[in-house]
Amino acid sequence: MEQPKFIIVIGTSAGGINALAELVEQFRKDLDAAVLIVMHLSRASIGDFLVHRLRPHTLLTCEVAKDDVPIEKGHIYIAPPNHHMLVKPGKIILGHGPEENRWRPSIDVLFRSAAIAYNSRVIGIILTGALDDGTTGMLAIKQCGGISIVQDPNEAEYPDMPLSVLNSMEVDYSLHLTEMGKVVLEMTKTEPEPIEAPSDLVIESGIAERVVVDYDSVQQIGQKSIYACPDCGGGLWTISNKTGKTDRYRCHIGHSYSENDLVIKQGQVLEATLWTALRIMEERRNLLKKMEDDSLKKGFSTMAQGYQAKGRDLQFHVDKMKEILYATQEAL
Repeated sequence: MEQPKFIIVIGTSAGGINALAELVEQFRKDLDAAVLIVMHLSRASIGDFLVHRLRPHTLLTCEVAKDDVPIEKGHIYIAPPNHHMLVKPGKIILGHGPEENRWRPSIDVLFRSAAIAYNSRVIGIILTGALDDGTTGMLAIKQCGGISIVQDPNEAEYPDMPLSVLNSMEVDYSLHLTEMGKVVLEMTKTEPEPIEAPSDLVIESGIAERVVVDYDSVQQIGQKSIYACPDCGGGLWTISNKTGKTDRYRCHIGHSYSENDLVIKQGQVLEATLWTALRIMEERRNLLKKMEDDSLKKGFSTMAQGYQAKGRDLQFHVDKMKEILYATQEAL
């Protein structure tokens, strides 16, 4: 078994299957690197599916990543569903920590851990995809001396992810897919000097790995915000990137969001909360109706009138809640 000189980490989502097939086809058998890929489209089966999809297009060994396995030169590792894929020196670690940007596996988690473990020998690539997972991970790669590559947004089927990176930092290369293989090969022939990872990145990687999960650790890397975590209800800390261009949010349990993802998650929680409130109100109205009928059968007309009045008032609020819910759905 031969350890790779470089680690190539790739993140993609919507439109990524064809893009990945075109990219890995350019990797030569003698490439002195290992390739690790996170693609989030399905939480159920994207790992095995992607392996079968890529194998006909590459000379490298393609497999779903397993926990605590050595990283081998000439191998492509696909993140399994519902597991973060992290990199340690010489091996892969699978984690079941909190979602980042509403995803597990998360591109940011992979990129950040690779930056810490291999610093200047990491090549990060962001391909087509929606929203902005991968942006903070790519910033971590740059902080640790690695190389940043994004697919040209004009070519990407879904340009959001490449554009998010381009809007947040100065990347080394913005390329068409057909040009990436040659650039990556040239990068793997260099001899970069190692760079020590910043302490805040080490803390964040530990949170994703579930090694560090506590209030004091998050307090070291961010400032308390006015927002609550939509997943666990804890307070969120604002973490400002070194460029000053992008804020993101993290709770001490480990949930992490970009601003866009936080808005989306808040909308999901709001809708679920309203549906729950509507259900409880309708159940209470039905119970009041039963109590009214039972009272009438027993001849307690005054008590029945009281239940009827409460039920009538509640029906008014049920109708209003439905109006609010439907209006909120349109706004979301």
